Amino acid sequence: MNDTSGPGVSPEAASAATRPTNLRSLIGDLREWWTVHVIGQVDQAEVTERRREDGKLSEHYLFMTAMAGGIAILGLLLSSPAVVIGAMLLSPLMGPIMGLGFALAIGDWAWLKQSVLTLVIGSVLAVLLCAVLVFVSPIQTITTEIAARTRPNLFDLFVALFSAMAGAYAMIRGREGAIVGVAIATALMPPLAVVGFGLATWNFTVFSGALLLFVTNFITIALTAFGMAKLYGFRAKLTKGQSQAQSFAVLVVFVALAIPLAFSLNRIAWETNAQRIVRSEIREQFDGRSQLDLLEIDFAAAPVGIHAVVFTPVLRPEIEQAVAASLAERLGETVKLDLVQYEVGTNDSAAERAQLSAARAREEREASARAEALAERLSLAAGVPTREVLIDEARRRALVRAKRLDGASLATYRALEARIAAGEPDWTIELIPPAGALPATIPFEGGEPTEAGQAALNITGWAAQRLGRGVVLVGPTGEAEAVAKALRDQGVSVETRPGAGPLRAGWDSEEG
Repeated sequence: MNDTSGPGVSPEAASAATRPTNLRSLIGDLREWWTVHVIGQVDQAEVTERRREDGKLSEHYLFMTAMAGGIAILGLLLSSPAVVIGAMLLSPLMGPIMGLGFALAIGDWAWLKQSVLTLVIGSVLAVLLCAVLVFVSPIQTITTEIAARTRPNLFDLFVALFSAMAGAYAMIRGREGAIVGVAIATALMPPLAVVGFGLATWNFTVFSGALLLFVTNFITIALTAFGMAKLYGFRAKLTKGQSQAQSFAVLVVFVALAIPLAFSLNRIAWETNAQRIVRSEIREQFDGRSQLDLLEIDFAAAPVGIHAVVFTPVLRPEIEQAVAASLAERLGETVKLDLVQYEVGTNDSAAERAQLSAARAREEREASARAEALAERLSLAAGVPTREVLIDEARRRALVRAKRLDGASLATYRALEARIAAGEPDWTIELIPPAGALPATIPFEGGEPTEAGQAALNITGWAAQRLGRGVVLVGPTGEAEAVAKALRDQGVSVETRPGAGPLRAGWDSEEG
């Protein structure tokens, strides 16, 4: 028998022989400590019950989800980070998502199905509400807050991963005050609101990008909650093989999410490097006295669009083609370069004057583009070609004569005008409707127009102003005089005639 502890055994051999034993002992001690002092301190029944309650489909859940969605889309349209954060704090979507992870960990399939149903109903409700709000909103432009949620990448997955670990730990250990920070970090509601924006504006790029971000967040949170629950001893009644298959499936889902997000991150990194290359290439083509004033790159265009403005003492008209060819070679993609050169002196004042001149030129281009967009919106609302829209940029006034639309009343045209005007507060918008019938009656109560009567009065005054026609009022004398005064204050020609019944309004040429 070999005696490794005898006098003939070297210290190195004795140490090597005892090392595996010591390592196994250390692992065993750590496992025992984790089981007794960590898992043993967790009330799994209480944690599970709280998660069930948070993930239930209830009136409170639906109401808070709807309110969070409404706040989120308004914050995104206004590009207000503070309002968007408020929506994150209100959103109850974290409850069913965490519940989904815990249900998967303990193998409670009824709870799992209930969590999925709760999440789907809440998400659909939020998307539809946001889509409706965007559809009726006069503001439908893609703000920086919206754009920031349309290009998810691998970093977003890691944010959701670490946030979910913190959230699951807080829930298991009874420190749920940390959930506030987790809700802000994972940002579940804003991507859903952007999905609604993309749906309302039929923008597939925005819709798909935001949907991918939401799916990334919720799947990562659910699977991380599953992993944390497993770590803390929440067990399902599965065989060893089933547990291994479950863990393998979770890994596959993580990898499937990571691959497209990694490509997206790689594209963002490429674009950042491309900006540096473009800036460097343009500067190298001019001497040290030149200044690159503006650089805009449209990576979504095909080919990539580049617009640059350079102040230089020496104009080089021939350089644009050479720069474009060099950039195409360095970037590996075809580019379309628009290089604008301004000749300036070598002193600072000349450069400043050129800068001001370029700034004015940019403002004029932006104003012209905005006027063209306004003309297009008016032409669509009026049902006429763009050439029939009159635009006075100097006075900021736009006028169009609308085509008759089936089923459209004067109130319809007034609402169209108001909607467009709300999006262009600096402009005077006039949409001239086709001649149509005025509201049948202007109801009164207690000597004052009712709410419906005031609405009818407003439509009558607006239509008379736009069409330049007079109005005849027939009805009780007192009511007719009150409405006539209000219309005359708006510059409308009014004739009153006594009559029985409710007050009626008509065009002067229609009354006999």
